[in-house]
Amino acid sequence: MTLGQSFESRRFLAGKTGINVTLGGSGPPLLLLHGYPETHAMWHRVAPTLARQFHVVCPDLRGYGDSDKPGGLPDHSNYSKRAMAQDMVEVMTSLGYDEFMIAGHDRGARVTHRMALDHPERVQKACIMDIAPTLHMFRHTDQNFATGYYHWFFLIQPDGLPEHLIGADPGYYLTEKLKRWSAPAAEFSEEVVAEYVRCFSQPDAIHASCEDYRAAATIDLEHDKHDIEKKIQCPLLVLWGSQGFVNRTYNVLEVWRERGMQVQGKALDCGHFLPEEVPEAVVAELLAFFKPVHE
Repeated sequence: MTLGQSFESRRFLAGKTGINVTLGGSGPPLLLLHGYPETHAMWHRVAPTLARQFHVVCPDLRGYGDSDKPGGLPDHSNYSKRAMAQDMVEVMTSLGYDEFMIAGHDRGARVTHRMALDHPERVQKACIMDIAPTLHMFRHTDQNFATGYYHWFFLIQPDGLPEHLIGADPGYYLTEKLKRWSAPAAEFSEEVVAEYVRCFSQPDAIHASCEDYRAAATIDLEHDKHDIEKKIQCPLLVLWGSQGFVNRTYNVLEVWRERGMQVQGKALDCGHFLPEEVPEAVVAELLAFFKPVHE
């Protein structure tokens, strides 16, 4: 799945992990990171417009899409957000960029959060879409959270339980996720959903996505606790869906202002999948925020 004729697909090594990347356009570098259970194709409605002003870089995170899917380690460290952020930093280094801007959705937003903490000298500006910080969410777990985000607690179960159950019908599981997390009127591209299903249906992809969540419930929390006093230094834009769980559950800007020095943001009229549900609004917000930093 490509993002249009002006985009090309390339493969980079981050350590020993092969990362699939689709890129296009010219201008300042802008890294776009997808979420669960999708791939870089989730940016198909915004990347072509952004590529008129930016060099847009859309990778598949490790474990997703056509990137490598290593088996999880006992401590899940190879699916920590620290490891996934390091992958992206190495991709951008391979492209010749010492500094860049970044927007992440869902899991990609968690990678963005960690990257801004671990590599502040690399990230010029960051946008985080439709999440609250992982540690904050676990610390405020209640029946409402456990019901709305039941998958957080299902995917972390050991011994291959979620892998087996999802593997029985991965297409059903994925399309149900899209439906349940989006606004009632949301429409997804059939071609793109077929691409999501193709990638997600691989047993190693199902395992890798579970490892992503197992890491979030273990090693990622240790990293977040260690850095609880560390704040995101770069300008941070937070966007979320007005019809989604995050909006119903958190004072989103207040939570992120505890984690960042320069935070702005707003809710958009959609559910969880902002770039696919309201692409024009997302493009407008990103263009306004990611103005060239060296003018």
